[in-house]
Amino acid sequence: MSFSSTRLLTPLAACLLAALPLASLAHGHMKASASLTVGDTPLIPRAALFGNPVKAGAQLSPNGKWLSWMAPVNGVMNVWVAPSDKPGEAKAVTESKDRPIPGHFWSGNSEQVLFVKDNAGDENFRLYGVNVATGEQKDYTPFDKVRVRMMGGSTTRLDEVLVGINNRDPRWHDVHLLNLKTGELKLVMKGDGYAGFQVDDSLQVRLAARPNAAGGIDYFEVKDNAAADKPFLSTSLEDSSTGPIGFTTDGKTLYWMDSRDRDTTAVFAQDTRTGERKLIAEDPRADLGATLRDPVTGVVQAYAVDYLTNEWKFLDKRLKADFDWLQKQLGPGEVFVSSRTRADDKWIVGIDPVSKVAATYLYDRKAKKLSPLYVARPELQGAPLVPMLTAEIKARDGLTLPSYLTLPKGADTNGDGKADQPVPLVLLVHGGPWARDGYGYNGQHQWLANRGYAVLSVNFRASTGFGKKFLNAGNQQWGLAMHNDLLDAVDWAVKQGVTTKDKVAIMGGSYGGYAALAGLTFTPTTFACAVDIVGISNLETVLGSIPPYWEALKKQMYIRMGDPTTEEGRAILRAASPLYKADQIVRPLLIGQGANDPRVKQAESDQIVSAMKAKNIPVTYVLYPDAGHGFAKPNNRIGFNAITEAFLGQCLGGRVEPLGETVRQSTAQIVHGAEHLPGLVDATKK
Repeated sequence: MSFSSTRLLTPLAACLLAALPLASLAHGHMKASASLTVGDTPLIPRAALFGNPVKAGAQLSPNGKWLSWMAPVNGVMNVWVAPSDKPGEAKAVTESKDRPIPGHFWSGNSEQVLFVKDNAGDENFRLYGVNVATGEQKDYTPFDKVRVRMMGGSTTRLDEVLVGINNRDPRWHDVHLLNLKTGELKLVMKGDGYAGFQVDDSLQVRLAARPNAAGGIDYFEVKDNAAADKPFLSTSLEDSSTGPIGFTTDGKTLYWMDSRDRDTTAVFAQDTRTGERKLIAEDPRADLGATLRDPVTGVVQAYAVDYLTNEWKFLDKRLKADFDWLQKQLGPGEVFVSSRTRADDKWIVGIDPVSKVAATYLYDRKAKKLSPLYVARPELQGAPLVPMLTAEIKARDGLTLPSYLTLPKGADTNGDGKADQPVPLVLLVHGGPWARDGYGYNGQHQWLANRGYAVLSVNFRASTGFGKKFLNAGNQQWGLAMHNDLLDAVDWAVKQGVTTKDKVAIMGGSYGGYAALAGLTFTPTTFACAVDIVGISNLETVLGSIPPYWEALKKQMYIRMGDPTTEEGRAILRAASPLYKADQIVRPLLIGQGANDPRVKQAESDQIVSAMKAKNIPVTYVLYPDAGHGFAKPNNRIGFNAITEAFLGQCLGGRVEPLGETVRQSTAQIVHGAEHLPGLVDATKK
């Protein structure tokens, strides 16, 4: 695992603030318009879009002997394993009964499947392993209230990995050597004060990163598991996107993504002996950092440029020939490789056609043979899925906002990418805010478009991936320029004839939930209604309750949001907090919250609901006692989306699949305001 996953910016993107799967006043007079637009398009069941996939996340063991994937066992996602030449003999090797396992990966020796799992969404992840031959499962980090981090694996020390564990001090992750066969943990280096480490293929810690007072990172060389006294490289907040990507297997080259002396990050190769750096790739439109690397040598073979769409650029001619051949076989869409054997003779490949069902294949490179493995959601085959359109929207200060628009089936009869007539619109805001929206199949876009809504997702300033000027333009602009970007995008949609000003809802999770609350408080009549999922209502309280292992992130967060340790900073945070303007809300609001959320705690939703109740302002508040930062369990995900669909239908007039049993089948507790949504009271009766 590369150090880039532990750089300050990347945890921030996973922070408050990450993207999520995701009272009522009647505004039903758009119903006829929405119905005409959708026409006779079949209703796609919510369960088909948001239920468990049949299979997902396929991986090959490094030796190519085994195939693995995620699939349900009694409705809960677990890990399955099969011989790579006999996929039909797959068996479940885990038995989680309460909460889905989020994903898995293979040990270097190809003997263990490894996975992490938390408890009821608390994000205290433990590392587990299952021996595929014996079925024996081990809890490698049997500590309470501890979050494990993977730090490195090896192509030579196959039975060992490096992991970070914060059991000594919850703020810092100490580096431990873990023997996967015996379970023995050996302390390698304490993590006091460090945001993360970079290790090489021999499992030696080579670099340490420590946040500095400028909001950037100081990088230190590490020898004999001790960091140097002085950093060899320091960045400021402006260049906090700069950081290592990883070493080649021989340790002689270290790849960096670097934004110094440029706007977007470029990829460099540094000679670790001489320090000489060579430019590998750059693009003025987008930050670079995603690469494909040789599984044996670790040499970069290709890099991704993700501006409006993701494009792979190849440095290795053989790899390009493989991708060209795969593209011809699989047709339109983005080809991606999710797993490669150590011999690089077999790949797991997929295709994302956006408006068709994605499929996954086993690719034999030598034989040039594609073998279908599965379609993740076969129930969507033949469903009326629709394209995603790209757009560059100008903000009021001239900043270009890369954005994505999805129109309902039948809304663009001549295929010119423009709506024939205005339809209701849902502004779907991503989390983070230090994250981004991207192009590709999007279940939420497909769901909402199928119900008769145009869907617009905007990469507002502070989003990552578009250069440091774009990112830093969002510093201390919560509720200000960041909010204005969303308003400017709505104005664009109105001018394009996509929608009308009075038929726009705002919806999102985490930061997107904050944006929904900001929409109803800072601009009370701009949006017809709002859906807030685990959103922040008070920036002061959310910064005061962040998990202890975010200690290394605090300085950067304070600079980007407002410093709660100073009066000036507290004033900025209060001014940007929707809680203090809750009495301004005049439009319908739906709130969904996980009781165990460690990032945006339940208090964030509780306090704005209390403020609204005190002023007799309607609000519907749904709490899930077994959920965290989002709804991982499919019954909760489907149940909340059912409530959301009914809410939007009442507000904007789109089509609604009946609530049915979905709410009862979830763990939803309607804390307040069930009466504001017709049918919700009955739908919750057991």
